Amino acid sequence: MMIEDHPEYREIVELVLNKESDMELTSQFGTTERALRSLRDREDHEEPDIILLDLHLPGLSGLEAIPHFSTEIPQARIIILTQSNREKDVLKAIMLGASGYLLKSSTVKQLTEGIRTVMEGGALLDAKLAKFVLTTLKTKLPPHEIEHLLSKRELEVLSMLSEGRVKKEIAEGLRISLTTVVSHVGNIYEKLNAPNAPSAIAKAFQLGILPLSKL
Repeated sequence: MMIEDHPEYREIVELVLNKESDMELTSQFGTTERALRSLRDREDHEEPDIILLDLHLPGLSGLEAIPHFSTEIPQARIIILTQSNREKDVLKAIMLGASGYLLKSSTVKQLTEGIRTVMEGGALLDAKLAKFVLTTLKTKLPPHEIEHLLSKRELEVLSMLSEGRVKKEIAEGLRISLTTVVSHVGNIYEKLNAPNAPSAIAKAFQLGILPLSKL
């Protein structure tokens, strides 16, 4: 599903996605209100796996709508696709539960690969924004608290998540089972009080668990 108030841009994205054998843009709307109404009427529209959401929309903004979409279809992943590169917008979107953040200037490859990354449970943040945003985060935990917050293995998993790796790649890299990785990721989310990978990574940088030098 795509929520975007410019019809021309919606048409471009539709052409791009429908050329991919594993993707289909099943519905598109110019306002979040119409999109939310459609989700409450499951007979008219197929429930999406991914929601491509612009931030600056007439009526209810994309940021304001994120919690509504998360409540209506909690299993769907939200990718912000917008022109806004303001760090406040990026941080708020991630903290509200967005699974990714891309600029409209992204290439076709960045968009399609980004959607696949998010579908596989990975984090997605436009490379142009990542360091710019995360260097604004100042809160740090004392070293002894960092050591006891996450286990050594959880830190390894979190570090690999921050590199954009999906669970299968982490399992192969650490030579552990996929089930074990899923368990570690769940523990990380719980300990950091994060709903998804992007939020966990942002909080980890904020608290000093992950070094900014990784970017």
